[in-house]
Amino acid sequence: MTWFDQDGRTVMTHSLPVIQPHDGASGRKPAWLKVRAPGGPSYMRLKRLLRAANLHTVCEEAHCPNIGECWEDATATFMILGDVCTRNCGYCAVAHGKPQWEDREEPERIGRATALMGLDHVVITSVNRDDLADGGATHWAATIRAVRRHAPGCRVEVLVPDFQGLASAIDAVLDAAPDVFNHNTETVPRLYKLARHGGRYDRTLDVFRHVRHRAPDLVTKSGIIVGLGETPGELRDTMRDVRETGVSILTLGQYLRPSPAHLPVARYYHPDEFAALAEAGRSMGFAHVEAGPLVRSSYHAKNQAEVAAKRALTKGADSLRARSAGGLGGTLEAAPHVRS
Repeated sequence: MTWFDQDGRTVMTHSLPVIQPHDGASGRKPAWLKVRAPGGPSYMRLKRLLRAANLHTVCEEAHCPNIGECWEDATATFMILGDVCTRNCGYCAVAHGKPQWEDREEPERIGRATALMGLDHVVITSVNRDDLADGGATHWAATIRAVRRHAPGCRVEVLVPDFQGLASAIDAVLDAAPDVFNHNTETVPRLYKLARHGGRYDRTLDVFRHVRHRAPDLVTKSGIIVGLGETPGELRDTMRDVRETGVSILTLGQYLRPSPAHLPVARYYHPDEFAALAEAGRSMGFAHVEAGPLVRSSYHAKNQAEVAAKRALTKGADSLRARSAGGLGGTLEAAPHVRS
């Protein structure tokens, strides 16, 4: 745990485990899966602000191990549409059941909170709301637009559900003009029935294909958790599938069992394995790969978006120079993406 004096200076720290008590394979927990307990001045300020505004964060609901680091950096991932999910995924700590929640004022509160916190990059996510005709897309769009009104200089990243594959719902989110579109793949296709109740692997890929068709210049992102029982070959095939849909940012992190009621960890990946996966992802063409035991979808999201944007600009400049060097007699490749 971490204690602070009245001036906010650290006086004592103690590393806490963020995984279940025992590693089923060895009886030990890996030494690299430890974080400091949250509690710094910025963390406490942000927590008070969120409670006062009656806002939810996936940082808390999903028991994210990076909450202390991110909140100290005044970065949080807002979770809209309540804190009860209509799906019951085997790896997820968010509560599931029948939502009884509707808050029409939430978009404005998130917009005001974003401005008050002085954020220049905000991440918005939600529970699955399969009980709503549009999956909550209208509320999504209202939230993005509220952030634009209150904090016009802030970059908006959305981490959306699959909306059951409803194209009009995805379009509603795209029409609100987010800067980064994120949807998690989570695992390999063989494990979908076990881990992603209500999810479909092909539907996940189709979400990105639709976005690529509708908004070819939009930065897209996806995340995969490892340690559920996938094979190395399955994992790399899934990474290639995701890349082939046009996704430019990939996150890879270790699955950590939230409780004994959730799926067990099949194995823990060593940091060196994550480094190898990151290198493999870059060789597949991802603009940025964030890989590590504690990496989550929103971890270092601001930096990921900036790196991807810089690489896109560099790629565009290189392409322009190549075309200029070719003169009028040069051959231009057909654009791979066409707007509808």
